[in-house]
Amino acid sequence: MTKWFNTAGPCKPNIHYTLPTSERLPQLKRLIEQENYFVIHAPRQTGKTTAMLTLAQELTASGKYTAVLLSLEVGAVFPHEPGTAERAILDEWKQSVKFRLPANLQPTTWPEVGTGSLGTFLSTWAAESPLPLVVFLDEIDALSDKTLISVLRQLRSGYPNRPQGFPQCVALIGMRDVRDYKVASGGSDRLNTSSPFNIKVRSLTLSNFTLKEVKSLYEQHTQATGQIFTPEAINHAYYLTQGQPWLVNALAKEVTEYLAEDVNIPITVDLINQAKDILIQRQDTHLDSLAERLREDRVKAIIQPMLAGEELGNVPDDDLRYVLDLGLCKRDRGGGLEIANPIYREVFPKTLANVTIASLTSVQPTWLTPTGKLDAIALLESFLDFWRQHGEPLFKSTPYPEIAPHLVLMAFLHRVVNGGGSLEREYAIGSGRMDICLRYGDVVLGMELKVWKQGKADPLPKGLIQLDKYLSGLNLDTGWLIIFDRRPNLPPISDRTTTEIAQSPQGRNITVIRG
Repeated sequence: MTKWFNTAGPCKPNIHYTLPTSERLPQLKRLIEQENYFVIHAPRQTGKTTAMLTLAQELTASGKYTAVLLSLEVGAVFPHEPGTAERAILDEWKQSVKFRLPANLQPTTWPEVGTGSLGTFLSTWAAESPLPLVVFLDEIDALSDKTLISVLRQLRSGYPNRPQGFPQCVALIGMRDVRDYKVASGGSDRLNTSSPFNIKVRSLTLSNFTLKEVKSLYEQHTQATGQIFTPEAINHAYYLTQGQPWLVNALAKEVTEYLAEDVNIPITVDLINQAKDILIQRQDTHLDSLAERLREDRVKAIIQPMLAGEELGNVPDDDLRYVLDLGLCKRDRGGGLEIANPIYREVFPKTLANVTIASLTSVQPTWLTPTGKLDAIALLESFLDFWRQHGEPLFKSTPYPEIAPHLVLMAFLHRVVNGGGSLEREYAIGSGRMDICLRYGDVVLGMELKVWKQGKADPLPKGLIQLDKYLSGLNLDTGWLIIFDRRPNLPPISDRTTTEIAQSPQGRNITVIRG
């Protein structure tokens, strides 16, 4: 049977390329044998549901367990009505077990519905099941408030009766660990404790794919079709995604089903880059849902300074954990925080600049020659005209006011590359800068953005040193240094925007733009 790369919902091993659960979470079977309850948390679309569905099927097929994955998500709309939530959940479970378990292992008794009925049902089922019962509860953190507390307490109450009178093993599966589940009580919007589920033995996280796992996944396609991914393409896909499972599959799906349908065409770095640009432009559901998170205040407090290259300041540990749990950021080797992967690094500022981009349709591409090539001098003139005329009004359209100039500039540059180029961005906490590389045909333009804040020295000298290093990496002799002056009581942007040529310490001619 033909197999495909999957980007929507749980993978089905008979039609999708997948990786074995035992390799991604090797310790689970031992935890189950030890009659443990545990938590699995990881960002959305990292393969949690796929992994646990597959494991449940393997456990049931072994003949040792009655194992099933069941969802709690339908109870989410009743946060303050546990009884109503449990009725909806049990109705959902009744349908799911029909398709996920053989008839002789399905429960025969369903309780009268009301608060506490989930615990009653699990107890009755464990007692009547011919094999020890293992239940994986998906989307636990979709629940909140009274309903969440009720479910957790029912599990804790039944725990001592396992395995004869309650499931031998229960796993809670969601984006966050127990202490971060949502409740509106005690002056907090999170539990901040594992107490209602203090029976858990371990909290496990599902990591992104390793380079070896990306290679293994892509080689399944090669073995099935004969179409090869070059080693460089696999390495580049891993670099762009850092192993984020949805992105790994989405790149491969775009390439194999659309850009290179002919299996005789090898998958190269160039095709992976084309697929990346298409994903970013199209902004599928996965990327769109991340974009929504960027508007949350606690996310904004971290992402805004990161995009500007500023220090984070005094950010609560819980908020740091939140952006890590969401998969927006990751820890670098030194323990610092960085955007999770190069694709997100491009998506975040583009998303934040979308409203501004939408208002630039009237900007004509005067930067292109009659043959369609990018004219860097004409681009500079066009940018200066645009900046003087539209810069200040557009600042108000951006959701992150501290980096409004950055977002307006990027909106302009997206208008430039929309005709067939690409943008690459780099920013590091504490560097005080954002670097941008614009590629259009055979033209490569490197630029650096810095902000001049009140009470600080002119960033020009340091900016020239930093830009030298960036341009050296791109093997370029010239570039732009753009300094946004955010000091108070300045003349309007239209009057203070200037341009000059400065020489860098390494002798490069740098176009300095002040605005």
